[in-house]
Amino acid sequence: MKPVALILLVLLALPLGLSAATAQWGVPWYEARRDATGLAPDPASFREAIIQVYSARAVRWRGIFAVHTWIVVKPANAERYTRYEVIGWGVERGIPAIRVDRMGPDNYWFGAKPELILDRRGPSVDALIDKVQQAVKDYPWPNDYVIWPGPNSNTFTAWVGRQVPELRLDLPPTAIGKDFMVTPLGLSPSGTGVQVSLLGLLGGTVGVEEGIELNVLGLHFGIDFNSPALRLPGIGRLGFTQE
Repeated sequence: MKPVALILLVLLALPLGLSAATAQWGVPWYEARRDATGLAPDPASFREAIIQVYSARAVRWRGIFAVHTWIVVKPANAERYTRYEVIGWGVERGIPAIRVDRMGPDNYWFGAKPELILDRRGPSVDALIDKVQQAVKDYPWPNDYVIWPGPNSNTFTAWVGRQVPELRLDLPPTAIGKDFMVTPLGLSPSGTGVQVSLLGLLGGTVGVEEGIELNVLGLHFGIDFNSPALRLPGIGRLGFTQE
């Protein structure tokens, strides 16, 4: 085997193998926990406006490769959160891909504890919530779902990020589908850079938040300079915690 091919094989197999070794292989997905984690502030006592984005490992074997992401919003003084996400189950029967409040804002995703990857709160956030809700309405594929390369749940979250660049949403490298775009050239999901993508299968991103990231068949390799880390398939970010 040629040295270049061997290096590429190691770069692919090592992180995916580690991800598979640490994946959850417990109870059936329909018995897995889906209760609240407490990551979202209680709206009864937290009165400020807030936007949060969560990421959790996908169900069953898909969790080796990818995460599922979603967005929650709560305007100032609102009594409850609203959760927006795209889900593939039932789309083939005519159910819309965009689901609202299917679960609580921060619930376990079929056994996987979510990670909070964005948290914006304060007086200026109400205006951003209006933009987020408009982006949800404008999503180009409201009735479509394709697990790979997209449009899927991460395509949806990335779309909202591009429409609301003030969020500076940096989706993890395991958010397969985030590169599926309307056009081959556009903003990165954080709105801080540019992205080139061929139907989500091949491309690259350069941005302040994302650093440099390459996409090969939906698997992402890169370097994050903002919060120094490697960006690897299966594993995600390996380095300093995002600020």
